[in-house]
Amino acid sequence: MSQPNNDELQTIRNRTFDEIAVGESASIERTLTHEDIQLFAVMSGDINPQHLDSEFAASTRFHGVIAHGMWGGALISAVLGTRLPGPGTVYLGQTLKFLGPVRVGDTLVIRVTVATRDVARKVLTLACTCTNQRGIDVIEGEATVLAPTEKIERVSATLPEVRLSTGGGLQRLLERVRPLGAIRMAVVHPCDVLSLSGALDARAAGLIEPVLIAPRARLEGVAAEAGLDLSGIAIEDVPHSHAAAARAAEMARTGEVEALMKGSLHTDELVRAVLNAAAGLRTKRRLSHCFLMQTPAYPRPFIITDAAINIAPTLEDKADIVRNAIDLAHAIGVAEPRVAILAAVETVSPAMPATLDAAALCKMAERGQITGALLDGPLAFDNAVSIAAARVKGIVSQVAGYADVLVVPDLESGNMLAKQLEFMGDAASAGIVLGAKVPIVLTSRADSRETRIASCAIALLLAHRYRTSPP
Repeated sequence: MSQPNNDELQTIRNRTFDEIAVGESASIERTLTHEDIQLFAVMSGDINPQHLDSEFAASTRFHGVIAHGMWGGALISAVLGTRLPGPGTVYLGQTLKFLGPVRVGDTLVIRVTVATRDVARKVLTLACTCTNQRGIDVIEGEATVLAPTEKIERVSATLPEVRLSTGGGLQRLLERVRPLGAIRMAVVHPCDVLSLSGALDARAAGLIEPVLIAPRARLEGVAAEAGLDLSGIAIEDVPHSHAAAARAAEMARTGEVEALMKGSLHTDELVRAVLNAAAGLRTKRRLSHCFLMQTPAYPRPFIITDAAINIAPTLEDKADIVRNAIDLAHAIGVAEPRVAILAAVETVSPAMPATLDAAALCKMAERGQITGALLDGPLAFDNAVSIAAARVKGIVSQVAGYADVLVVPDLESGNMLAKQLEFMGDAASAGIVLGAKVPIVLTSRADSRETRIASCAIALLLAHRYRTSPP
């Protein structure tokens, strides 16, 4: 099959009824991939395990995964709509016979050939075949179309790039933590629908037994408005958000709850209550926040820190930020996390304090002041996550291109990085605060249901770890 020239790729043209003769044909070629099968399943809703579950498919008469039959039918439609007759074609009917399976890696030639012309109605019938690389017809049929009568020539549409995410990250996390058993969690002032429903979703997922700390009348009003059922859930009636934060900290200190979750109050209110000396929740480390993220463009989950608590951390602050992130990495099963200390460049420059801090943190790790991980920095973001970018720059490092933890220079850069990845990079995320005696879930009004549940799952994991290894 000849390759289309550049003009053909950029322009789409039709053939009118009067230009088309019996016997004319057009074709395209397509190789089936796993992504094609998954995307067709997403689009159609057909999640038959014959197409998606390799273990099940191996036990069937086909001995493996095969394409949906109508995937080939869609390709026939593509030939009719883009090649012959092309734009302006109206589908009237289609018959199909599925003669053989199409497997991943099979290359099909999809061809339509004009069989008859109805001059009065401007209707064509076309024989349709899908033939694999072995010359075997796997689909055949007949299409009836109303052919265009006027010439159409348009610039080809630019299709969006589609990235498939299996969505399995949250499910795998839940499967890992559910056997540990739910923890009792104080949900602080959940006086809006999002934070209240987030707590109830985490309860339904078997992760937490929530204790709702808020003005009871206001809480019940929110629940009634949203149709949420509070029966069987413990409620601590307090007059306002400041009192809710103080009561939550007290319950954590006395062991009545093992984790805290922010509701509709300001983050500062909750953090001040936790840091209050009377609360007894402080440890030798500074509080810091970690985003645990997973994006289709990167092969492993990774941590971004700190993007929510420390606005302009000092070197001493960053050392604790790194230590907290290492603890989280250990908790999720990364035995020796690779920690990239980010800056705008990968060379140390006195004019850029972030590069000096990065170099100092690496020296601290070298001297045993930070343990349990491999550190390198300064590293620019591309060098931290791309092996190719690191090689181009001549960087020889055990961390560059393999980072499990990304330590940002300050809150602003970290917050922007995390939100760019989430909203433009299709990243799934969970957030947690470490450095206190109990894990703290900080929620945002923009957080998805999945993010809230995943954050509670991380809190559950840490709370169980703290039972035997207190921070």
